[in-house]
Amino acid sequence: MRLVTPGDSAPASVNKYLLPHENQVITVRRHPAVLMVPVGCVLGGLIVAGVVSNTASTTAIWWGWLVLLAWFVWRVAEWSVDYFVITNQRMLLTTGLITRKVAMMPLAKVTDMSFKRTIAGRMLGYGEFVLESAGQDQALSTVEYLPYPEQLYLEVCEMIFPNKNATADD
Repeated sequence: MRLVTPGDSAPASVNKYLLPHENQVITVRRHPAVLMVPVGCVLGGLIVAGVVSNTASTTAIWWGWLVLLAWFVWRVAEWSVDYFVITNQRMLLTTGLITRKVAMMPLAKVTDMSFKRTIAGRMLGYGEFVLESAGQDQALSTVEYLPYPEQLYLEVCEMIFPNKNATADD
């Protein structure tokens, strides 16, 4: 099962990094679990601000919480523009809201690929890809917080290591 159907296109923020002869196969946003720490900080800060505001200067406490809330909004905005894209020729990871970073690895260079799932990852449905190439340090070696990790893993493995026994009649 494909995560992106052939008629779909990558988001405009990603499409500009695709070559004219590349076909997009998979495009996913990182799992929302990447926002667990910011959510916890904002909620914890809200509780602390609510409790402490009864005993201390409320203005400074609530301004501090607003700064924490602004940081959370920034992290959500960054998450919304980060994509992991797999084309018929390479893998791309686009990150960053102001400073855009595009990490790439050609599929032909991947010699080994694995994925890891922590206990939290198994419960929430995300995983991490670890990519290796022949003795080189690549820009794209680890991709964290990927949704559907088993499905993505199988799709990418099929692209990297196609079935050489398959015939054109299949």
